[in-house]
Amino acid sequence: MTTDAAPRPDVAAPAVADTTSRRLAINRLLARTKLDASAVDRFLARRTAPIVEGTRCTFLWRGEAEEVVLHHSIFRFHGPVPLRRVDGTDLWYVIIDLPEGSRVEYQLEITRGGQHERFNDPLNPHLAHNPFGSTSVCFGHGYETPEWTQPAPGKRNGTLEQIVVPSRAWQRDCAVTVYRPAGFRRAARYPLLIVHDGGDYLKFSAAQTVLDNLIGRGDMAAVIAAFVSPGDRLAEYSDSPEHARFLAAELVPRLEAAYPLAGPSARCLMGASLGGVAALSAACRYPGRYGSLLLQSGSFVFTENGGRPEIEPVVRFVSAFRAAPRRVANRVFVSCGTYEPLIIPNRAMVPVFEAAGMAVRYTEARDGHSWENWRDRLREGFSWIFPGQHE
Repeated sequence: MTTDAAPRPDVAAPAVADTTSRRLAINRLLARTKLDASAVDRFLARRTAPIVEGTRCTFLWRGEAEEVVLHHSIFRFHGPVPLRRVDGTDLWYVIIDLPEGSRVEYQLEITRGGQHERFNDPLNPHLAHNPFGSTSVCFGHGYETPEWTQPAPGKRNGTLEQIVVPSRAWQRDCAVTVYRPAGFRRAARYPLLIVHDGGDYLKFSAAQTVLDNLIGRGDMAAVIAAFVSPGDRLAEYSDSPEHARFLAAELVPRLEAAYPLAGPSARCLMGASLGGVAALSAACRYPGRYGSLLLQSGSFVFTENGGRPEIEPVVRFVSAFRAAPRRVANRVFVSCGTYEPLIIPNRAMVPVFEAAGMAVRYTEARDGHSWENWRDRLREGFSWIFPGQHE
Protein backbone atom coordinates (compact mmCIF):
# COMPACT_ATOMS: atom_id res chain seq x y z
CA MET A 1 0.00 0.00 0.00
CA THR A 2 1.12 3.52 -0.73
CA THR A 3 -0.31 6.11 1.66
CA ASP A 4 0.09 9.83 1.06
CA ALA A 5 -1.98 11.01 3.97
CA ALA A 6 -2.22 14.33 5.74
CA PRO A 7 -1.92 14.10 9.55
CA ARG A 8 -5.01 12.56 11.07
CA PRO A 9 -7.68 15.05 12.14
CA ASP A 10 -7.31 14.19 15.82
CA VAL A 11 -3.67 15.31 15.59
CA ALA A 12 -4.01 18.48 13.52
CA ALA A 13 -7.62 19.54 13.61
CA PRO A 14 -9.40 22.87 13.01
CA ALA A 15 -10.23 24.83 16.16
CA VAL A 16 -11.72 28.14 17.18
CA ALA A 17 -8.69 30.33 17.76
CA ASP A 18 -8.58 32.48 20.87
CA THR A 19 -5.72 34.83 20.15
CA THR A 20 -4.88 38.46 20.82
CA SER A 21 -1.91 38.55 18.49
CA ARG A 22 -1.60 42.00 16.97
CA ARG A 23 -0.26 40.35 13.85
CA LEU A 24 -3.82 39.45 12.86
CA ALA A 25 -5.65 42.05 10.83
CA ILE A 26 -8.86 41.78 12.85
CA ASN A 27 -6.99 42.33 16.13
CA ARG A 28 -5.29 45.42 14.77
CA LEU A 29 -8.73 46.73 13.91
CA LEU A 30 -10.05 45.90 17.37
CA ALA A 31 -7.13 47.69 18.98
CA ARG A 32 -8.10 51.01 17.43
CA THR A 33 -9.44 53.59 19.85
CA LYS A 34 -12.10 54.80 17.47
CA LEU A 35 -14.16 52.44 15.38
CA ASP A 36 -16.88 53.69 13.08
CA ALA A 37 -18.49 52.73 9.80
CA SER A 38 -15.78 54.40 7.71
CA ALA A 39 -13.06 52.46 9.54
CA VAL A 40 -14.89 49.20 8.80
CA ASP A 41 -15.34 50.29 5.17
CA ARG A 42 -11.59 50.81 4.79
CA PHE A 43 -10.80 47.54 6.55
CA LEU A 44 -13.02 45.51 4.22
CA ALA A 45 -12.00 47.39 1.07
CA ARG A 46 -8.42 46.20 1.46
CA ARG A 47 -9.21 42.54 2.10
CA THR A 48 -11.12 39.52 0.84
CA ALA A 49 -12.87 37.30 3.34
CA PRO A 50 -11.99 34.99 4.88
CA ILE A 51 -8.71 36.65 5.83
CA VAL A 52 -6.06 33.93 5.78
CA GLU A 53 -2.94 34.66 7.83
CA GLY A 54 -0.91 31.51 8.23
CA THR A 55 -3.14 28.92 9.86
CA ARG A 56 -5.50 31.62 11.21
CA CYS A 57 -8.60 32.26 9.10
CA THR A 58 -10.88 35.15 10.04
CA PHE A 59 -14.48 34.81 8.83
CA LEU A 60 -16.45 38.04 8.58
CA TRP A 61 -19.98 39.29 8.04
CA ARG A 62 -21.33 42.82 8.07
CA GLY A 63 -24.89 43.76 8.87
CA GLU A 64 -27.50 44.02 11.58
CA ALA A 65 -28.48 40.74 13.22
CA GLU A 66 -29.20 39.21 16.60
CA GLU A 67 -26.89 36.29 15.91
CA VAL A 68 -24.49 35.16 13.19
CA VAL A 69 -23.10 31.62 12.91
CA LEU A 70 -20.71 29.83 10.58
CA HIS A 71 -21.88 26.52 9.09
CA HIS A 72 -18.89 24.47 7.95
CA SER A 73 -18.15 21.09 6.36
CA ILE A 74 -15.68 19.83 8.97
CA PHE A 75 -16.50 16.51 10.62
CA ARG A 76 -15.66 16.19 14.35
CA PHE A 77 -15.34 19.97 14.64
CA HIS A 78 -18.15 21.24 16.87
CA GLY A 79 -21.37 22.45 15.17
CA PRO A 80 -22.16 25.92 13.85
CA VAL A 81 -19.62 28.43 15.16
CA PRO A 82 -20.94 31.77 16.47
CA LEU A 83 -19.38 35.00 15.25
CA ARG A 84 -18.68 37.89 17.64
CA ARG A 85 -19.84 41.41 17.01
CA VAL A 86 -17.23 44.17 17.05
CA ASP A 87 -18.46 46.69 19.62
CA GLY A 88 -19.94 49.82 18.14
CA THR A 89 -20.10 48.43 14.60
CA ASP A 90 -22.12 46.06 12.45
CA LEU A 91 -19.05 43.87 11.75
CA TRP A 92 -19.00 40.26 12.98
CA TYR A 93 -16.03 37.88 13.07
CA VAL A 94 -14.61 34.56 14.25
CA ILE A 95 -11.06 33.26 13.95
CA ILE A 96 -10.60 29.59 13.04
CA ASP A 97 -7.29 27.78 13.18
CA LEU A 98 -7.09 25.69 9.99
CA PRO A 99 -4.17 23.30 9.42
CA GLU A 100 -1.90 23.84 6.41
CA GLY A 101 -3.41 22.97 3.05
CA SER A 102 -7.03 22.94 4.20
CA ARG A 103 -9.96 23.60 1.91
CA VAL A 104 -13.31 24.18 3.64
CA GLU A 105 -16.77 24.84 2.23
CA TYR A 106 -19.11 26.91 4.37
CA GLN A 107 -22.12 29.21 4.63
CA LEU A 108 -23.29 31.88 7.07
CA GLU A 109 -26.58 32.02 8.93
CA ILE A 110 -28.08 35.10 10.55
CA THR A 111 -30.96 35.47 12.99
CA ARG A 112 -32.97 38.63 12.62
CA GLY A 113 -36.42 39.26 14.07
CA GLY A 114 -36.63 35.63 15.08
CA GLN A 115 -36.14 34.52 11.46
CA HIS A 116 -33.16 32.50 10.23
CA GLU A 117 -31.49 33.04 6.88
CA ARG A 118 -28.62 30.97 5.51
CA PHE A 119 -26.52 32.05 2.53
CA ASN A 120 -23.10 32.15 0.91
CA ASP A 121 -20.54 34.63 2.20
CA PRO A 122 -21.17 37.95 0.41
CA LEU A 123 -17.59 39.06 1.14
CA ASN A 124 -16.04 35.97 -0.50
CA PRO A 125 -16.04 35.63 -4.32
CA HIS A 126 -14.98 31.95 -4.24
CA LEU A 127 -17.78 29.41 -4.69
CA ALA A 128 -17.94 25.64 -5.05
CA HIS A 129 -20.84 24.19 -7.01
CA ASN A 130 -22.67 20.91 -6.54
CA PRO A 131 -25.95 19.32 -7.66
CA PHE A 132 -27.81 21.12 -4.87
CA GLY A 133 -26.45 24.63 -5.42
CA SER A 134 -23.28 26.30 -4.22
CA THR A 135 -21.28 27.09 -1.10
CA SER A 136 -18.54 29.53 -0.22
CA VAL A 137 -14.98 28.19 -0.04
CA CYS A 138 -12.13 29.02 2.31
CA PHE A 139 -8.72 28.16 0.89
CA GLY A 140 -6.40 27.62 3.84
CA HIS A 141 -2.75 28.58 3.73
CA GLY A 142 -0.85 26.25 1.41
CA TYR A 143 -3.83 25.06 -0.60
CA GLU A 144 -3.53 25.60 -4.35
CA THR A 145 -6.01 24.66 -7.04
CA PRO A 146 -4.12 22.16 -9.23
CA GLU A 147 -3.17 23.79 -12.52
CA TRP A 148 -4.11 20.62 -14.42
CA THR A 149 -7.77 21.15 -13.44
CA GLN A 150 -7.88 24.37 -15.49
CA PRO A 151 -8.33 24.64 -19.31
CA ALA A 152 -4.97 24.83 -21.09
CA PRO A 153 -5.01 27.22 -24.08
CA GLY A 154 -3.62 25.70 -27.23
CA LYS A 155 -3.91 22.10 -26.05
CA ARG A 156 -5.74 19.56 -28.20
CA ASN A 157 -8.93 18.46 -26.50
CA GLY A 158 -10.79 15.20 -26.55
CA THR A 159 -14.42 14.98 -27.62
CA LEU A 160 -17.66 14.00 -25.92
CA GLU A 161 -20.21 11.87 -27.73
CA GLN A 162 -23.73 11.09 -26.52
CA ILE A 163 -24.90 7.51 -27.01
CA VAL A 164 -27.96 5.58 -25.86
CA VAL A 165 -27.69 2.07 -24.44
CA PRO A 166 -30.97 0.11 -24.44
CA SER A 167 -31.15 -1.74 -21.13
CA ARG A 168 -33.17 -4.83 -20.35
CA ALA A 169 -31.83 -4.69 -16.81
CA TRP A 170 -33.48 -1.32 -16.24
CA GLN A 171 -36.28 -1.58 -18.82
CA ARG A 172 -35.32 1.77 -20.30
CA ASP A 173 -32.84 3.51 -22.55
CA CYS A 174 -29.77 4.77 -20.67
CA ALA A 175 -27.94 7.87 -21.86
CA VAL A 176 -24.14 7.67 -21.66
CA THR A 177 -21.54 10.34 -22.46
CA VAL A 178 -18.40 8.89 -24.04
CA TYR A 179 -15.05 10.69 -23.96
CA ARG A 180 -12.61 10.07 -26.80
CA PRO A 181 -9.07 11.42 -26.32
CA ALA A 182 -7.39 13.86 -28.68
CA GLY A 183 -5.68 12.00 -31.50
CA PHE A 184 -8.12 9.10 -31.23
CA ARG A 185 -7.19 6.28 -33.64
CA ARG A 186 -9.26 3.28 -34.64
CA ALA A 187 -6.10 1.19 -34.92
CA ALA A 188 -5.24 1.68 -31.24
CA ARG A 189 -6.57 -0.23 -28.23
CA TYR A 190 -7.69 1.98 -25.34
CA PRO A 191 -8.25 1.29 -21.65
CA LEU A 192 -11.83 1.87 -20.52
CA LEU A 193 -12.86 4.10 -17.61
CA ILE A 194 -16.49 3.86 -16.44
CA VAL A 195 -17.51 6.80 -14.24
CA HIS A 196 -20.51 6.70 -11.91
CA ASP A 197 -22.36 10.01 -11.51
CA GLY A 198 -20.70 10.89 -14.78
CA GLY A 199 -22.69 14.04 -15.44
CA ASP A 200 -21.70 15.43 -12.05
CA TYR A 201 -18.03 14.55 -12.57
CA LEU A 202 -18.12 16.41 -15.87
CA LYS A 203 -19.92 19.45 -14.48
CA PHE A 204 -18.51 19.80 -10.98
CA SER A 205 -15.11 18.06 -11.14
CA ALA A 206 -13.97 19.27 -14.59
CA ALA A 207 -13.47 15.64 -15.64
CA GLN A 208 -13.03 16.36 -19.35
CA THR A 209 -10.49 19.11 -18.69
CA VAL A 210 -8.60 16.85 -16.27
CA LEU A 211 -8.48 14.01 -18.79
CA ASP A 212 -7.39 16.33 -21.60
CA ASN A 213 -4.58 17.81 -19.50
CA LEU A 214 -3.29 14.61 -17.93
CA ILE A 215 -3.34 12.69 -21.21
CA GLY A 216 -1.85 15.60 -23.13
CA ARG A 217 1.12 15.95 -20.80
CA GLY A 218 1.77 12.22 -20.53
CA ASP A 219 0.72 11.85 -16.88
CA MET A 220 -1.74 9.10 -17.84
CA ALA A 221 -2.42 6.90 -20.82
CA ALA A 222 -5.08 7.86 -23.33
CA VAL A 223 -8.41 6.27 -22.37
CA ILE A 224 -11.98 5.95 -23.50
CA ALA A 225 -14.25 7.10 -20.67
CA ALA A 226 -17.95 6.34 -20.29
CA PHE A 227 -19.82 8.75 -18.01
CA VAL A 228 -22.99 7.11 -16.73
CA SER A 229 -25.71 8.73 -14.64
CA PRO A 230 -28.32 6.99 -12.50
CA GLY A 231 -32.08 7.19 -12.56
CA ASP A 232 -32.95 6.46 -8.93
CA ARG A 233 -29.47 6.91 -7.47
CA LEU A 234 -30.12 5.45 -4.01
CA ALA A 235 -31.74 2.31 -5.42
CA GLU A 236 -29.32 1.78 -8.30
CA TYR A 237 -26.10 2.41 -6.39
CA SER A 238 -26.92 0.41 -3.24
CA ASP A 239 -25.58 -3.03 -4.27
CA SER A 240 -28.10 -3.39 -7.09
CA PRO A 241 -27.80 -6.57 -9.21
CA GLU A 242 -29.55 -4.76 -12.07
CA HIS A 243 -26.93 -2.02 -12.04
CA ALA A 244 -24.07 -4.52 -12.10
CA ARG A 245 -25.74 -6.40 -14.96
CA PHE A 246 -26.27 -3.18 -16.91
CA LEU A 247 -22.57 -2.34 -16.70
CA ALA A 248 -21.12 -5.78 -17.43
CA ALA A 249 -23.68 -7.27 -19.82
CA GLU A 250 -25.03 -4.21 -21.63
CA LEU A 251 -22.80 -1.15 -21.39
CA VAL A 252 -19.40 -2.82 -21.85
CA PRO A 253 -20.48 -4.90 -24.89
CA ARG A 254 -22.04 -1.78 -26.46
CA LEU A 255 -18.79 0.12 -25.97
CA GLU A 256 -16.68 -2.77 -27.26
CA ALA A 257 -18.74 -2.83 -30.44
CA ALA A 258 -18.31 0.91 -31.01
CA TYR A 259 -14.76 1.67 -29.84
CA PRO A 260 -11.36 -0.03 -29.98
CA LEU A 261 -10.97 -1.16 -26.38
CA ALA A 262 -8.35 -3.20 -24.57
CA GLY A 263 -9.28 -6.23 -22.47
CA PRO A 264 -10.83 -6.53 -19.00
CA SER A 265 -7.58 -5.91 -17.12
CA ALA A 266 -7.51 -2.40 -18.63
CA ARG A 267 -11.01 -1.51 -17.40
CA CYS A 268 -11.61 0.69 -14.37
CA LEU A 269 -14.82 1.35 -12.44
CA MET A 270 -14.89 4.73 -10.70
CA GLY A 271 -17.26 6.42 -8.28
CA ALA A 272 -17.56 8.82 -5.36
CA SER A 273 -19.65 8.49 -2.20
CA LEU A 274 -22.50 6.08 -2.99
CA GLY A 275 -20.99 5.76 -6.47
CA GLY A 276 -17.96 4.18 -4.81
CA VAL A 277 -20.23 1.53 -3.30
CA ALA A 278 -21.79 0.95 -6.74
CA ALA A 279 -18.36 0.46 -8.31
CA LEU A 280 -17.21 -2.03 -5.69
CA SER A 281 -20.53 -3.87 -5.74
CA ALA A 282 -20.50 -4.19 -9.54
CA ALA A 283 -16.97 -5.59 -9.43
CA CYS A 284 -18.00 -8.08 -6.75
CA ARG A 285 -20.93 -9.34 -8.81
CA TYR A 286 -18.77 -9.71 -11.93
CA PRO A 287 -15.26 -10.57 -10.71
CA GLY A 288 -12.60 -10.54 -13.40
CA ARG A 289 -14.47 -8.06 -15.58
CA TYR A 290 -12.56 -5.01 -14.29
CA GLY A 291 -8.86 -4.58 -13.61
CA SER A 292 -9.05 -1.54 -11.35
CA LEU A 293 -11.32 0.43 -9.04
CA LEU A 294 -11.08 4.16 -8.26
CA LEU A 295 -13.11 4.86 -5.13
CA GLN A 296 -13.47 8.38 -3.72
CA SER A 297 -15.02 8.94 -0.29
CA GLY A 298 -16.94 5.71 -0.64
CA SER A 299 -20.05 5.36 1.53
CA PHE A 300 -18.63 2.22 3.13
CA VAL A 301 -20.87 2.22 6.21
CA PHE A 302 -20.82 -1.15 7.94
CA THR A 303 -21.94 -0.82 11.56
CA GLU A 304 -25.24 1.02 11.82
CA ASN A 305 -27.62 2.89 9.55
CA GLY A 306 -28.19 5.85 11.84
CA GLY A 307 -31.94 5.38 11.62
CA ARG A 308 -31.88 5.37 7.81
CA PRO A 309 -33.40 2.07 6.62
CA GLU A 310 -32.89 3.11 3.00
CA ILE A 311 -29.13 2.51 3.31
CA GLU A 312 -29.50 -0.91 4.92
CA PRO A 313 -28.53 -2.64 1.61
CA VAL A 314 -25.23 -0.73 1.73
CA VAL A 315 -24.60 -1.78 5.33
CA ARG A 316 -25.29 -5.44 4.47
CA PHE A 317 -23.06 -5.36 1.40
CA VAL A 318 -20.11 -3.63 3.07
CA SER A 319 -20.36 -5.80 6.18
CA ALA A 320 -20.38 -8.96 4.05
CA PHE A 321 -17.37 -7.81 2.03
CA ARG A 322 -15.44 -6.97 5.20
CA ALA A 323 -16.26 -10.38 6.66
CA ALA A 324 -15.06 -12.22 3.54
CA PRO A 325 -12.83 -9.99 1.38
CA ARG A 326 -12.49 -11.06 -2.25
CA ARG A 327 -10.04 -10.09 -4.96
CA VAL A 328 -12.41 -8.52 -7.46
CA ALA A 329 -9.82 -6.33 -9.23
CA ASN A 330 -6.06 -6.03 -9.43
CA ARG A 331 -5.71 -2.52 -8.05
CA VAL A 332 -7.77 -0.17 -5.92
CA PHE A 333 -7.20 3.56 -5.55
CA VAL A 334 -8.96 5.06 -2.52
CA SER A 335 -9.13 8.73 -1.54
CA CYS A 336 -11.02 10.56 1.21
CA GLY A 337 -11.08 13.91 2.97
CA THR A 338 -10.07 14.11 6.62
CA TYR A 339 -12.89 16.61 7.23
CA GLU A 340 -15.70 14.24 6.21
CA PRO A 341 -17.44 11.62 8.36
CA LEU A 342 -16.61 8.88 5.84
CA ILE A 343 -12.91 9.16 6.67
CA ILE A 344 -13.25 6.48 9.35
CA PRO A 345 -14.86 3.74 7.18
CA ASN A 346 -12.56 4.57 4.26
CA ARG A 347 -9.48 4.13 6.42
CA ALA A 348 -10.97 0.87 7.70
CA MET A 349 -11.47 -0.48 4.16
CA VAL A 350 -7.81 -0.18 3.16
CA PRO A 351 -6.60 -3.26 5.09
CA VAL A 352 -9.70 -5.13 3.92
CA PHE A 353 -8.79 -4.53 0.28
CA GLU A 354 -5.20 -5.56 1.01
CA ALA A 355 -6.39 -8.75 2.73
CA ALA A 356 -8.23 -9.62 -0.48
CA GLY A 357 -4.91 -9.54 -2.36
CA MET A 358 -5.50 -6.30 -4.25
CA ALA A 359 -2.82 -3.63 -4.62
CA VAL A 360 -4.00 -0.48 -2.85
CA ARG A 361 -3.03 3.15 -3.06
CA TYR A 362 -4.68 5.37 -0.46
CA THR A 363 -4.53 9.13 -0.05
CA GLU A 364 -6.13 11.74 2.19
CA ALA A 365 -6.51 15.50 2.00
CA ARG A 366 -7.70 18.21 4.39
CA ASP A 367 -10.97 18.65 2.58
CA GLY A 368 -14.61 17.58 2.85
CA HIS A 369 -17.17 15.52 0.98
CA SER A 370 -17.10 17.60 -2.18
CA TRP A 371 -16.64 17.47 -5.93
CA GLU A 372 -13.56 19.66 -5.84
CA ASN A 373 -11.91 17.39 -3.29
CA TRP A 374 -12.54 14.47 -5.63
CA ARG A 375 -11.31 16.52 -8.61
CA ASP A 376 -8.05 17.35 -6.84
CA ARG A 377 -7.25 13.66 -6.27
CA LEU A 378 -7.77 12.57 -9.89
CA ARG A 379 -4.21 13.03 -11.09
CA GLU A 380 -2.85 10.65 -8.48
CA GLY A 381 -5.58 8.10 -9.14
CA PHE A 382 -5.51 8.23 -12.94
CA SER A 383 -1.72 8.22 -13.22
CA TRP A 384 -1.48 5.13 -10.98
CA ILE A 385 -4.25 3.17 -12.68
CA PHE A 386 -3.46 4.30 -16.23
CA PRO A 387 0.30 5.06 -16.18
CA GLY A 388 1.43 7.49 -18.86
CA GLN A 389 4.80 7.94 -20.48
CA HIS A 390 5.93 10.17 -17.58
CA GLU A 391 4.95 7.76 -14.83
